[in-house]
Amino acid sequence: MIRLGSNSSTRAKILEAFNIEFVQNGGNFDEDSINTTNPKEFCFLATKGKFDELYSKFGVEEMPLLVADSVVTCQEKLLRKPKDYDDAKLMLELQSGNKTSVISCMIYKSKNLELIDISITTYDFMEFNKKDMEDYLNSKECFGKAGAIMVEGFCKPYIKSVKGLESTAMGLSIEKLIPFLNSNTFK
Repeated sequence: MIRLGSNSSTRAKILEAFNIEFVQNGGNFDEDSINTTNPKEFCFLATKGKFDELYSKFGVEEMPLLVADSVVTCQEKLLRKPKDYDDAKLMLELQSGNKTSVISCMIYKSKNLELIDISITTYDFMEFNKKDMEDYLNSKECFGKAGAIMVEGFCKPYIKSVKGLESTAMGLSIEKLIPFLNSNTFK
């Protein structure tokens, strides 16, 4: 059993898909307090801020703590969660026909181990169909998603090529975490 320090339903679904037992407790870390526009640095600082908040509240004596965060970058711009329809539309227009990277950072800490990982998955997207994009925006599925993208949904038919793990793009590089969860040495 682990504690997932995230409010993300997608991260919860990833853990469920791999039959990992968890309780979910998100925090209240203010990402707007981070003053960098460097996507990797931002992702790490957001994850570390969330981790520090939840570690001070829960510790790891009862169960290990897993915290993760993701950002998107396209044309060297940091794309966080869209604030509104227009913000999401601008993000999707920027990514349409371009290479887009999802950066995910995770921190896992148990009594015997602290694992910090930053992974990147890069997609080369075809141009998005304007009607499909409008339908996606109107569905509101893009809200709460870094860069307004959903690689397992809207973006899937537009992927020309991918380099990296889909789980990274979904917000949690589970394939990198599992070896540590399965080893009694690291619990």
